[in-house]
Amino acid sequence: MSLLYARRRWAVLTLLVLALALVPFSPLAARPAYAATAVPGDPLTGSGAVTRSVLTAADLTSGAATGTVTDDAFALPAAAAAPRNTFEGTLTLNGVATAGGFSAVKDTYNYAATAALQHLPPVSIDLVQNGSHVIPAVRGLQITGSAYWNLIVEGGRAWNENGDGGRTRVSLPFALVERNANCVHNGLLTFLFDGSTISQVRYQIVHETCEYFQFDMWGQAGATYSRHTVTGDTALANAYVTEVTNRIPTKPISALSTDYPNAGIDTSAFSSGITASALSTYGVSYGGVNYVGACQTRQGAYPYCNQMVLPSYSLAKTMFAGIVMMRLTQVYGSSVPSQLIRDWVSEANTSAWTGVTLQNTANMATGNYSSSAFESDESGSGMTAFFNAEAYGPKMTAALAFPHSAAPGTQWVYHSSDIFVLARAMQNYLVAKAGAGSDIYRWIRDQVLVPLHLSPDVLTTERTDNSATGQPLGGYGLFYTQDDIAKVTRFLNADGGKIGGVQMLDATTLANAMQQNPANRGITTTADTTGRAYQYQNGLWARQFTSADNPVFTSLVYVPFMSGFGGITAAMLPNGATYYAFSDNDEFNWSAAAAQAYKLPATAGGSGGGGGTCTAGQLLGNGGFETGTASPWTAGSSVVSKNALEAPHSGTWFAWIDGFGTTHTDTLAQKVTIPANCTHANLTFYLHIDTAETQAVAYDTMTAAVLDSSGTAHPLATWSNTNAAPGFTLRTFDLSAYAGQSVTLRFSGTEDSSLQTSFVIDDASLSTS
Repeated sequence: MSLLYARRRWAVLTLLVLALALVPFSPLAARPAYAATAVPGDPLTGSGAVTRSVLTAADLTSGAATGTVTDDAFALPAAAAAPRNTFEGTLTLNGVATAGGFSAVKDTYNYAATAALQHLPPVSIDLVQNGSHVIPAVRGLQITGSAYWNLIVEGGRAWNENGDGGRTRVSLPFALVERNANCVHNGLLTFLFDGSTISQVRYQIVHETCEYFQFDMWGQAGATYSRHTVTGDTALANAYVTEVTNRIPTKPISALSTDYPNAGIDTSAFSSGITASALSTYGVSYGGVNYVGACQTRQGAYPYCNQMVLPSYSLAKTMFAGIVMMRLTQVYGSSVPSQLIRDWVSEANTSAWTGVTLQNTANMATGNYSSSAFESDESGSGMTAFFNAEAYGPKMTAALAFPHSAAPGTQWVYHSSDIFVLARAMQNYLVAKAGAGSDIYRWIRDQVLVPLHLSPDVLTTERTDNSATGQPLGGYGLFYTQDDIAKVTRFLNADGGKIGGVQMLDATTLANAMQQNPANRGITTTADTTGRAYQYQNGLWARQFTSADNPVFTSLVYVPFMSGFGGITAAMLPNGATYYAFSDNDEFNWSAAAAQAYKLPATAGGSGGGGGTCTAGQLLGNGGFETGTASPWTAGSSVVSKNALEAPHSGTWFAWIDGFGTTHTDTLAQKVTIPANCTHANLTFYLHIDTAETQAVAYDTMTAAVLDSSGTAHPLATWSNTNAAPGFTLRTFDLSAYAGQSVTLRFSGTEDSSLQTSFVIDDASLSTS
């Protein structure tokens, strides 16, 4: 949703150098391939009888790369045999500064005019092996010192094929990451080795999640294998076992329709609305399973879909800034959101930041902006200066340069720079509480991200000065896998901010951000180019859905979502399902996908989650009455109506109680079961009252009540003709006291013998969390 900066055009870029120091050589005795705990799925049991015509042993020994090839050539084949050799030591690629080819697909800022960008820089990687799994010693974002690229290397595979002459074949996924930016370019490399020799290394990049810079890169380079014992090799191998074991089980997206045949899900909707060539991956996390779509590249399916590196862009505003503030509030108390920015950021001790709180800043409502038009500042020159600045000082100066234009908390204006300021304030607040040397990202990593079993990719972040010790950027600069997105959204949504049943995030702040408190929807955004406005709170957007969007939304539904530049969405439905998509063609058409995910029955999440958490969901059926019938409500024949004499709140149908002007009684009722362990059960509906009565006496009345399992009525409120007013009013009631009970929600209207009073109800919802 957010617009990323236009990076400055580099006039001159120095030669790319990825200088990862070689570990000094020491002799390595032969090791068994399964010395450590085996990774799930090992050992391989294939015969090695692989039919191969691309990247054959001859190709890798003496061939040359003349272009890209199908990604299948880098994939573990079905008949792969267990590896005969074990790799441990340093892999060095030689002569890559001039090797290979390059073809631009999209280059908005003419980056490829710099020749060095068209070749892979020198790379040295320490690797260990556990069975058929090859594991880099350094995980997550590696700061290389290159003028342009940083690096992420993922775990790969090793196996034997009969046609490789006894040598073992290795395939590794990797990603080039733009320095001081969030674009990710995913690649693959492969080679053969034995105890004394190594073939050439073939590599290619044919995929990215990057709206403004897209290319193919390929080459074949000579390589050096320096055999030596890697420090902590067994620990690295076993840590990888833990990583793989803790991944959420996956199924293909098509399995949703077979696992839940009664839901009537059209799985094609999950890849609709986005140009196929721009879609990196998508999926639905639900019920303890990650239902995933393919990871497509320009050369077919990416063979390491579960390790494809995905950028955050503004998803980091939730993943970092929002979660950090909710964790700080849980640990240090409810006063955290009301702390003043100027008290914790010395550079912000100016009149423009007077009265601006951490909460204002997390809500993008500091009052400091140049234009209030939808994301106008985000794509303007002031934000370009902020994004281009790499050092802390210039970056903070640019972040604070917007003029004071409104009172804090009154006007939403999207600013990535505000989240950088917020991150700095929270950093300094943590130091004051936890002591010098505290680092806000390492703190949230250890407190929340590691216990969630997120991948090593998200355990590091981009920082100022292109340094591992700089200030975290806050609003962008994180990297995920499919598994990370599934886990984080389950944590926020179905698990209610709990890990192992322990509340990790402040429950009230989280409930507000997740739109579970009708009394606090956050701040309304200005309208986007389609005319749609959203809610925004604590780094989370929210969109309203009604039957006008899709008939499945029988009442008003708020869907909180994370959104990122170029076309990235993670929408968390109130039934516990999450739909996510990573793309890079500025397409955010996910309403059809949300409607299909909303068809799934409410769930508390899957195994490994909070355990005993509330089944989050929306309990009332037909809350908008758009089916044209009462069911599952019970009501008189004329209650559900689309009579032109009254207007609906949304859609075309509504519930019309009384309005006859004669002695009359109408009722509208629905039985629901509120799940146990729910801390929130919020009843909301829109009510309009009009009357022909002229005296300030309650002649006609309507009562909303809850009937418990014994049939005893507990009134919530009573309205009369004296409450008549133009338009609809949102009514909200807390029913959390009825958690674990089956109750009946009932509206009863009574009219006397003359002069009508109409009680019109629409968009009723009972949301639990």
